[in-house]
Amino acid sequence: MKINVTLNDRRVFPAKLVGVDKLNDLAVIKIDAKNLPTIAWGDSAQLHPGQTVLAFGSPFGYFQFSVTRGIVSALNRPNPYTDDPRKPGAFIQTDAAINPGNSGGPLVNAHGELVGINTFIITGNGSFAGAGFAIPSQIARISAESIVKNGTVHHGYLGISMNNVTPENASFFNLPDATGAIVSQVTPESPASRAGLKGGDVLRELNGKKIDNSSALQVAVSEMSPGNTIELGILRDGKPETLKVTVGEFHKETEEASNTNSGEQHGKLGLAVANLTPDLRSQLSIPTQVKGAAIESVRPASPADDAGLAPGDVILEVNRHAVESADNFVNQVHGVPNGKDILLLVWSHGGTTYRVVHPDQSTENGM
Repeated sequence: MKINVTLNDRRVFPAKLVGVDKLNDLAVIKIDAKNLPTIAWGDSAQLHPGQTVLAFGSPFGYFQFSVTRGIVSALNRPNPYTDDPRKPGAFIQTDAAINPGNSGGPLVNAHGELVGINTFIITGNGSFAGAGFAIPSQIARISAESIVKNGTVHHGYLGISMNNVTPENASFFNLPDATGAIVSQVTPESPASRAGLKGGDVLRELNGKKIDNSSALQVAVSEMSPGNTIELGILRDGKPETLKVTVGEFHKETEEASNTNSGEQHGKLGLAVANLTPDLRSQLSIPTQVKGAAIESVRPASPADDAGLAPGDVILEVNRHAVESADNFVNQVHGVPNGKDILLLVWSHGGTTYRVVHPDQSTENGM
């Protein structure tokens, strides 16, 4: 791999790759030069929505050394993509224009301090649409300093996928408030599995400290040294328990997740489901251990569409009860009283999440 670094004064230096943090999509490179200007680390934990920030980069590969100005739109945004549900969140959202070519550039506060590393955008057309995201400095600095010192980064790993507790789903788990993280999937033979964590457990405390959401827990665990033992305070079916978990080590290469009712797609959920036949599993690349009913189609603007369901997703549970087949799913949904929300556990692209669906009460038949 050949890496060149071009400075603002147009000097070009060959660079050496010191190390890579694959989990956070970060790298440290080194050039042989003296008397270089530097930027101070800022504390992203001190940011607040509305603060002014500047984004630097070379958008589209043509417009080198560009700078845009905006504000911090939000903090602690979760990972919005499902390519790897174990990636930590806690992203800084900003309306400072970030376009292709800005990734890896600095996000700077009004004091000229580095508070984030620009990483991706949410867009419908490939260009900036008002929502850019940056890795906060509190994550980037730990990774960079570890790479400089050791040449690598060792991330803690539990082996779970999580959802945030929300006002919509809290009642399904007998929770007193809408804080914490819901375990939606436990990887077999993982540290979480060995400690006894189960799907549906709600994580409320880490080493005695309150867990606000899944992003906060992901970041805290990823920054821990493998081998450490932590205490998780959980609620299981509304009852408090404490579990001790020995933190494992994240290895990206090894941890990546490896009869129809189509006539009933215009009912109160707005979707069609099918049994998981061998042909359908092969067509949709659904692992054999995933059990449930596959979504064939979703009606636009339906409750299922509003909940983010899509063809190829697999519904594993309805209101905490396992789905055995397409017919079983239909029967379970029909058994939910009209006017009641429905909690679905959904497998999608290798990860599982809980989704609350608000059924359409204008139609009582179908899904």
